[in-house]
Amino acid sequence: MNQLPDEPRLRLRIVFGPDEMMGPGKAELLERIAATGSIAAAGRQMGMSYKRAWMLVETLNAMFREPLVTSTRGGPGGGGAALTGAGDAVLRLYRDVTAKAATAGAAELATLQAMLRDISDGK
Repeated sequence: MNQLPDEPRLRLRIVFGPDEMMGPGKAELLERIAATGSIAAAGRQMGMSYKRAWMLVETLNAMFREPLVTSTRGGPGGGGAALTGAGDAVLRLYRDVTAKAATAGAAELATLQAMLRDISDGK
């Protein structure tokens, strides 16, 4: 049975260029790297391969003037990853933009939600 969410949510993707964008997946990856101290652990938590997580980090690091994530190679002492100051700033700014967009469009989102048909009966 499908149920409508209590409130609509925005999933905002900011497109800077043909191959340069920041969206909810990259933001979540950055948040999880900050929380776990590991690109591999962040990727696992999101259900993505280590290779995919690394590719996204490389993309993010290449997109901005300063790298967003620093990492140290694993081994006997273990490796790790952390957000740089730029990484913290980009994540915060992305979250600020999405929060402001949701606030600014709250009335329209509520109206759109009210216009949806009831799909809770499985139709």
